[in-house]
Amino acid sequence: MNPKEIKPDSQTTSPTDPTVEREVNLCCKVPESWRRHWAAESKRNGITMTEVITEAFTAKFGLPEDRHK
Repeated sequence: MNPKEIKPDSQTTSPTDPTVEREVNLCCKVPESWRRHWAAESKRNGITMTEVITEAFTAKFGLPEDRHK
């Protein structure tokens, strides 16, 4: 194999499962002190901020009818 064709593990392609939807980032601006507080509390409670945010959005808006996890 040509050295130019070798990709690091992070760039290798693999077959994707068509039933799993690609995940993307969600971003919003909040005061830094709030973020630090929330990060510390989530760590103390053993839950990720992603889990908390996902739960909050799901509780408020639900999930799309075609994508219930």
